[in-house]
Amino acid sequence: MITTSAKAQTGKAVTVKTTFSRETSVSIDIKADASIVWALLTKASDYPRWNSTVTSIEGTIALDQKILLKSKLDAKRTFKLKVKEFEPEKKLVWGDGQGNRVYTITNKGNGEVTFSMTEKIGGLMFPLYGGMIPSFDQSFEQFASDLKKESETIMNAK
Repeated sequence: MITTSAKAQTGKAVTVKTTFSRETSVSIDIKADASIVWALLTKASDYPRWNSTVTSIEGTIALDQKILLKSKLDAKRTFKLKVKEFEPEKKLVWGDGQGNRVYTITNKGNGEVTFSMTEKIGGLMFPLYGGMIPSFDQSFEQFASDLKKESETIMNAK
C-alpha cells in the first residue's frame, strides 16, 4: 500500500498495478477545516453539485449503510457499495466485492488538511477483467480538485 507520505500532495494520481490488483491513490492539501471536507464527503445527495466525477449517490453515507453510486467513468453502471468504516473527520471506507475506496483526512493545523483517496481493486479473477476497467487517474485527480475547490470556497465564506 502507498502511504500518504510517499505521495506528492499536489493532486496527481499514482497507480500501482500487479497481476491480481490495481491501486490508485491521490492526495492533496486543502486549506479548510476537516469538518468541511468531512461534510462534503458524507452528504450523498450533494455530490453531483460539487463533484464533476459523480452523477448521483443514493442512500446514507454512514457505517454499515448501502449506497448506490453512478460515476461518469462508467455512466451505464450503478455501483452497489457498503460503508465499511466511518470515523468522523478522519476516515471513510466504502466498497464492494472487488475492492475498497478509502478516504482519509489528516489535520495539518492552521486550518489545513491533507485529503487522500486510495482505491484497491482485484482478486483471483482480476487478470480476466482488469484490462476492461478504465484508468482511475484522471477521475481521481478531478475528484481531489473538486473537493479542494468546494472546501476552500466554503472555508473562505466563513
